[in-house]
Amino acid sequence: MIRLRSTAYMAFLVITVIPYAICCVLWAPLPLAWRYRLTLGWPALALWGAKVILGMRYRALGRENLPDGPAIILSKHQSAWETLYFAVKLPRDVVFVYKKELHYVPFFGWSLALLSMIPIDRTKGRESFDQVVRTGSRRLAEGRWPVLFPEGTRVAPGETGRYKQGGTLLACKTGVPVIPVAHNAGECWPRNAFLKTPGLVTVSFGPPISPQGHSPASLNRAVRDWIEAEMRRLNPERYADERTEIPPAAR
Repeated sequence: MIRLRSTAYMAFLVITVIPYAICCVLWAPLPLAWRYRLTLGWPALALWGAKVILGMRYRALGRENLPDGPAIILSKHQSAWETLYFAVKLPRDVVFVYKKELHYVPFFGWSLALLSMIPIDRTKGRESFDQVVRTGSRRLAEGRWPVLFPEGTRVAPGETGRYKQGGTLLACKTGVPVIPVAHNAGECWPRNAFLKTPGLVTVSFGPPISPQGHSPASLNRAVRDWIEAEMRRLNPERYADERTEIPPAAR
């Protein structure tokens, strides 16, 4: 049954993304706000399909922590599911930081390139952080929320990657608070896995963390402490064999 559901969902994605991408090209002359709203239809379809076809239900905790103003979302990254969720469910238009090579992916990448997000060249090293700060500042000024995954890549449930400072550099540069986000989407949608399983995904939004009084490094530690502590609350069984203590700030 899981294989049948996963096959049906993959077919659903392929069948819907191609005509949607063609439409994205056709409405490219429209204002960005219109293009964004129209393009958002495909992530909404994909999220709906994951719920109906795969049985991936979801709930959100801490939505009251989302401010009525500028914010930078710094999230755990376990799957592709959360990118769909953030695009559809956050109260502001979002912009993702991603490697610019995605623009060359047929259909999906072409649509992405038309949305004025934050593509970076990862081969540039330190300069890529400057790209995040420079372009991210412009996107914040436009009223959009940057979404960054500090670990940089998808990390399996129960594992922790190295948290990079691109998002906290942006926050300290602009004075905009960050919202740490923990979730367990990888339990149902594993990294690079064709088979996806039914279940309940919990997305937990933490309280805003102001960059005031922080350096990018100390703000990065505060974000990491909250996310990793919340991950241990959401799925304690994943960390049962852990021997190191959670940092005091994360308790």
